[in-house]
Amino acid sequence: MPHGPGPSEYVLTLSCPDRPGIVHAVSGFLVERGANIVESQQFGDQLTDRFFMRIGFDAAEAAGAAELHAQFAPVAERFGMTYELWAAAAPYRTLIMVSKHLHCLNDLLFRASTGALQIEIPAVVSNHPDAGALVRSYGLDFHHIPVTAETKVDAEKQLMELVDETGTHLVVLARYMQVLTDDLCRQLSGRAINIHHSFLPSFKGARPYHQAFDRGVKLVGATAHYVTGDLDEGPIIEQDVLRVDHGYDQDQLVSAGRDVEAQVLSRAVRWHAESRVLLNGERTVVFR
Repeated sequence: MPHGPGPSEYVLTLSCPDRPGIVHAVSGFLVERGANIVESQQFGDQLTDRFFMRIGFDAAEAAGAAELHAQFAPVAERFGMTYELWAAAAPYRTLIMVSKHLHCLNDLLFRASTGALQIEIPAVVSNHPDAGALVRSYGLDFHHIPVTAETKVDAEKQLMELVDETGTHLVVLARYMQVLTDDLCRQLSGRAINIHHSFLPSFKGARPYHQAFDRGVKLVGATAHYVTGDLDEGPIIEQDVLRVDHGYDQDQLVSAGRDVEAQVLSRAVRWHAESRVLLNGERTVVFR
């Protein structure tokens, strides 16, 4: 199992209007508390004139994330910062949603079980029963919430009740083939990640890989992004592609595409759970 952060390690992320003195103020705050900086990354966006920073530090005294968060508030107010401060070892409680394609779900469950992902899965939700056996084999709760045009509002209400009851920090749509309403997208803003293949908008609907095969595509890929009311157009976290050729049949093309989808989604989830992704308007800053 990978070595994780210790009990006195914390992560501070922030964004604010760019101006002199930010790094000095943040490092000064940490020095005053005897903290040792173990990782530091920053980015100044000249287009938006905003500054982004992620610092991992080891506190001399285990003050606790809540106390440190409160102590940092005056610094944040002085610079107009939006910030988060977490215990670095604290797992993100991550609720996963899936339909009938289980490759992304299977990958996330395995990585979480081995400690490769810093997440804790309180439940898996699906609009179909297909994933039940897989989920239960990991000792996790499975919730089958069917969705039709008539029941969509009630189904989303059940979902949000489950999110609240389980203290979920992140919702992952691991090939959940239902369009979320604008209201649910707003409630999950910045804390829901979706994965889709790279063929949009060229090959929509059912069997996109087979449509792509018929057109002789030479690249398959995937995009992981935050969920917004604009379908498949939220801020992008991660993308990847794989080159294919005429030797691939339809099944091989599908298999290659699913591998890329699983890898891209797992990287996006890992980076989010480690507080490495900061929203920058319609884009993201990812401190890998």
